[in-house]
Amino acid sequence: MASQSAGLLMWKREGGALKVLLVHPGGPYWQRRDAGAWSIPKGGYAEGETPLAAARREFSEELGLNLDRLPEDAFRPLGDIRQKGGKRVTAFALEGDFNPRDLRSNLFEIEWPPSSGRRRSYPEVDRAAWFSLAEAQEKILAAQRPLLDALAALEG
Repeated sequence: MASQSAGLLMWKREGGALKVLLVHPGGPYWQRRDAGAWSIPKGGYAEGETPLAAARREFSEELGLNLDRLPEDAFRPLGDIRQKGGKRVTAFALEGDFNPRDLRSNLFEIEWPPSSGRRRSYPEVDRAAWFSLAEAQEKILAAQRPLLDALAALEG
């Protein structure tokens, strides 16, 4: 069975233009990738946790910004997409602001280099940045591009 995840696409208007916040995955596999590697902050959840609760939690874990005090109606559904590996992603839009210099991501541990027996820790997210919709279309994972279209339709 394919896994499920949920995430938030934070947006703002800057000089009349719509900007979106994307994150770059940390770790050695993504280190040299840029175009087509960025994502919305998102992560998996288990039965019993709502997609919105998971999206809020993952945003906090990946960026270090707690959204617990925001009312539920601040989050607007963008729908679901399926990623290349079959994972279903439920996404929400949130108008807000975040300074990428304030990024405080949680860490994960992997064996690196592979088969070396050494474990290393990496941030789940190593960068965050604001992009115009056109820039974001180039940066974001191809399967997540429909989320940008959904946001543009909502906020256009």
